[in-house]
Amino acid sequence: MTPANSAEEALDEALALVSRAPGGGGAGGHRAVSWPRAREAAVRAGAGVRAHTHRVPLADALGEVLAAPLDALTDLPSFDTSAMDGWAVAGPGPWSVRTGTGVLAGAGRPEPLADGEAVRIATGARIPTDTTAVVRSEHCREAGAQLFADRPVLTGQDIRPRGQECRSGDLLLPAGSLVTPAVLGLAAAAGYDELTTRSRPRVEVLVLGDELLTEGRPHDGLIRDALSPMLGPWLARLGAEVIGTRRLGDDPAGAAALLEAVATSTADVLVTTGGTASGPVDHVHPVLRKAGAELLVDGVAVRPGHPMLLARIGGRADGRHLVGLPGNPLAAVSGLLTLAEPLLRALAGRRNRPRYTAPVQGDVPGHPYDTRLVPVLLSDEHAVPLRYHGPAMLRGVAAADALAVVPPKGARSGQDLEILDLPWASGGCFT
Repeated sequence: MTPANSAEEALDEALALVSRAPGGGGAGGHRAVSWPRAREAAVRAGAGVRAHTHRVPLADALGEVLAAPLDALTDLPSFDTSAMDGWAVAGPGPWSVRTGTGVLAGAGRPEPLADGEAVRIATGARIPTDTTAVVRSEHCREAGAQLFADRPVLTGQDIRPRGQECRSGDLLLPAGSLVTPAVLGLAAAAGYDELTTRSRPRVEVLVLGDELLTEGRPHDGLIRDALSPMLGPWLARLGAEVIGTRRLGDDPAGAAALLEAVATSTADVLVTTGGTASGPVDHVHPVLRKAGAELLVDGVAVRPGHPMLLARIGGRADGRHLVGLPGNPLAAVSGLLTLAEPLLRALAGRRNRPRYTAPVQGDVPGHPYDTRLVPVLLSDEHAVPLRYHGPAMLRGVAAADALAVVPPKGARSGQDLEILDLPWASGGCFT
């Protein structure tokens, strides 16, 4: 553990003892919800919004969720086809060979076979009427004008009969299925040009702060904006359509611009960074009060990221949401995984990721009362905690596969911890 990490964790612990110990009266103590309850609240918020659907070409449906069942529009295959390159044969062998180019995929209906006749056939080609079987090229031999099989021939072998995969009208996939590349292939095979899907949640990112530089090295008390380059791609990997990123100052004009964005943005979700605490230039809470927003989560018992929040703007079924992320980079990542990801998955109609655990390698210090999210590398056997996991640091998470969920008071080496995959490490959305 580095001295910087030790100092930050000591400060966290000291603040927790003051504001969150039983009987403590700190502002964070009475309103912060547990980490699991915060995630559940985000899921409920997204699930309560009326779904927006649209009909899109296959290529535009990737990563979205089916809003209607995918029913077969035809039999698959729609005619008897050859499963192998070889010979279509009729009756018992040996067979007389039909001259010509044979039967090719995509060609018209072939001439029927006479009993005792064989014709060359390509994989995927239509089976001639009265065919008994297809004999693979490697399982037979030609001798003059005759064809001989090198092994017994079974009726129907290497023929894909019409409707083997499905019949017209069969349910291929239910509504709510994620459109993956394989689903696009199935839909195309079944005759679809378009799909009815749930629209991606539209997200606008609002980066708050006067101290942020957009280029060059940090200097004179100013720091680089690390969140703008990170949040857009991250949210896109979570399945969102990011419609824009704006930077707003901490002055009254910035507060007014934030209020206008909350009132007028066309996004389904606003994601703000910074300004969620109670400092003199933290405008998010006052703006939400002026906008009449409903706070669903106001602080989470998690480190880093405890000042994060989730608010609903407008009615339950048609309302928009605001996810307020802390300004420190790793704390913002914590807010993405705690509130933004479950909210966006629910808005998109996607199922929650299956939960899984992994044993941790080495003891992991814990917070006295709060959950900790710690960047880890995943080996074949363990989750290996990484250094540089302070709230303002990205070095650890940039090298990580996932975050481990560490319970209050920490975890012992070998203890199973819940793992939160990072979207690029786990494949993420198809976007």
